[in-house]
Amino acid sequence: MHLHRILTRASARHLSTTPRVFNNNNNANAMRVFDRSIKRMQRNASATLSDSSTFDYIRDEVADRLVDRLLDIKRRFPNVLDLGSGAGHIVKYVDKDMMDKLVMMDSAVPIERVVGDEELLPFPEDSFDCVMSSMALHWVNDLPGTLIQVRKCLKPDSVFIGAMAGGDTLYELRTSLQLAQIEREGGVAPHVSPMAVDTDEIVIKYPSMYELIQDLSDMGEGNAIFNRTASLNRDTIDAAAEIYKAVYGNPDGSIPATFQILYMIGWKPDPSQPKPLKRGSGEVSLKTLGESVPIA
Repeated sequence: MHLHRILTRASARHLSTTPRVFNNNNNANAMRVFDRSIKRMQRNASATLSDSSTFDYIRDEVADRLVDRLLDIKRRFPNVLDLGSGAGHIVKYVDKDMMDKLVMMDSAVPIERVVGDEELLPFPEDSFDCVMSSMALHWVNDLPGTLIQVRKCLKPDSVFIGAMAGGDTLYELRTSLQLAQIEREGGVAPHVSPMAVDTDEIVIKYPSMYELIQDLSDMGEGNAIFNRTASLNRDTIDAAAEIYKAVYGNPDGSIPATFQILYMIGWKPDPSQPKPLKRGSGEVSLKTLGESVPIA
């Protein structure tokens, strides 16, 4: 399923809303794309802003949609982990009928939470009835390794449900910056980290590219890749803003910023779970079934 929703920046802020072997003890085998220490600094800086809640509109919207998906699972979850909890976006949308206890883990400033890195989970095996993660895993270097750890800390027949930014997120901004840098500086360096089934697209309208970049910085979503360069010069930024408006601008003078959200769900195996029948064990053939269905 693919959904597309357009919001203004102002209204969004007021939403009610070769094989590989992974080592579970450390991430020595993983490709290091993102600088986790820089990402922690960015998240801490965002958390300490006096108006940090002003910039939670994307995370709140995705958390609301993620909890809505959890409601489709008709069971109660006594012990739940919110992996990469941030300011507590998921807890805003759950109620006591869904779970007994919610453990919030994040790498930023602790506020009645477990402080830890999403790449190295500090929980014993079979700890949780559900693990949720909303808009945190797109900064993980070793995503398969993290998911292996999530599987370990889940109890048998328990569920992981998550949402993360997809590869098409902020494609308008990336394209505009690249074109401007080629034009003004003769080359391209990464300035927006690569983000990177059930898919959503949330499109936010901003007055200009400058407000978009400021909001991303205040969200703690700035560039955190290892080979990042120094900041772009002002001339290149101004050129990118003009390209953005010319190529993607709306008739009302605003610019769109697309956030692609990927949703995932998986269950830890348990003998009690239903098993698929063996091939050839069916008692009704699809051919016979097709012949019995009238064609309009």
